[in-house]
Amino acid sequence: MANVKIDLEALPAAEPTDGKTRLILAGEQLFAENGINGASMREIATKAGQGNHAAVQYHFGSREGLVRAIFDYRMEQMEAERGAMLERARAMDRLKDARTILDIILLPQLDLHDADGNHSYASFLSQYLLQSRSPEFGDFSGSEPPHLTEALRLMRERVDYLPPYVAQRRLISISLMFLNILMRHHGTDEVAFGESFPDALEDTMEQIVGSMCMPLRLAPARGDSN
Repeated sequence: MANVKIDLEALPAAEPTDGKTRLILAGEQLFAENGINGASMREIATKAGQGNHAAVQYHFGSREGLVRAIFDYRMEQMEAERGAMLERARAMDRLKDARTILDIILLPQLDLHDADGNHSYASFLSQYLLQSRSPEFGDFSGSEPPHLTEALRLMRERVDYLPPYVAQRRLISISLMFLNILMRHHGTDEVAFGESFPDALEDTMEQIVGSMCMPLRLAPARGDSN
């Protein structure tokens, strides 16, 4: 496992004063609660404290533009940590280790909290990924920040024995596994769940490595009943 600092007690950042950023974060929360198609632009503007109910259209053009802005905003927030993790992995000669690469791709999301201290981005991103239809590995319908792009490139090289559409399907599947544990487990009572969040996270990451890197099983030949 990469030498990664996981701050489980991180407090949400102070409320942004920039109106556009407030719209992004309000959209993230309402999309997480009601679905990407379930929150109106008026509701988002109101939650962001915007008197102009057309503020979303003004800044982002459409619902799809706001969705993309949320994705880009959060990806950029994780860039510094991913860059530091890449440097540590490079210094330790672990850039070909699957667990290390997957830590770089996934773990920075642990520190993303909304104004209420919740992981609303995890719920939003789950919905976003479920809408992805591209068969190209790491393609989520837009440009990616450079450190994430590098980590995805390293992962693709690590599983170069898989066809691109299989690797992409697995990438989305393991991302949903990770996001699910954030939404379901993080911040809950340890006694009720029977395990701590770090233990559940470690078990999930080990499952993720196996799911991502398992060789492709060939279909049996015709007439082969085994």
